[in-house]
Amino acid sequence: MARYEMLNNIAHRDLRVATGFGPEFGDAVGMVPAYPSEFAELQREYPIFLRKDAATGEWQSVALLGFEQHENLYLQDGRWNASYLPGAAAKGPFLIGFQEQRIDGALTQEAVLHVDLDHPRVSAVQGEPVFLPQGGNTPYLDHIAGVLRGIHDGHAYGTQMFATLDAKGLIQPVALDVQLDPQHRVNVNGLHAIDRDRLAQLDGAALAELNRAGYLEGVYLMLASLHNMRRLIAEKQRRLRVQDAAMSSRN
Repeated sequence: MARYEMLNNIAHRDLRVATGFGPEFGDAVGMVPAYPSEFAELQREYPIFLRKDAATGEWQSVALLGFEQHENLYLQDGRWNASYLPGAAAKGPFLIGFQEQRIDGALTQEAVLHVDLDHPRVSAVQGEPVFLPQGGNTPYLDHIAGVLRGIHDGHAYGTQMFATLDAKGLIQPVALDVQLDPQHRVNVNGLHAIDRDRLAQLDGAALAELNRAGYLEGVYLMLASLHNMRRLIAEKQRRLRVQDAAMSSRN
């Protein structure tokens, strides 16, 4: 259960955050939210798909990390094997919350940092300090603030972007059913992707509209990201070979 508090340098002066990787930190997940603000970085390493939120009906882009709910194929021996860490993983126990303030008689929402004190990365003993001894932000906290700004801006932008792409019929379900070897098959349900054929059929006016809104670049980045499925499949096959060899040696 999360226990969020608004971050401040008095109550949380000794707060430290573990920055290693492993299942103990909640990193064993098959996918994480992805945001258009980071597509250029993500598409170099991760396949990017779309999922529909059953509660809100909104589309959310995700970076696929594995073929099972708790499988992260980028995670190995305390390392995250990629040059770019998705913002949803990098933010750790922090999020942006909003506080009402009255300015010139009008209520406004001000963005403020919150921390989940029950998050497995939170510690008072080891890890990166959040505040300097004199109370200022550490470089780590400044980095996290930047990550959260990217997530906040990317989420709002993505909501509009994906609604537009859906209205043009460009978001279609994909059957992710992969035969890894004669003994192993994987299937991931509920994923959608950009339909390349439907994109090619859009007329000039529709393409110009997407381009003016800034969405067309994101569309092509998502399509390019799907080449990373080869990497994901190869790593899954490698781990299966290691697993099968270990089982054979025990028999």
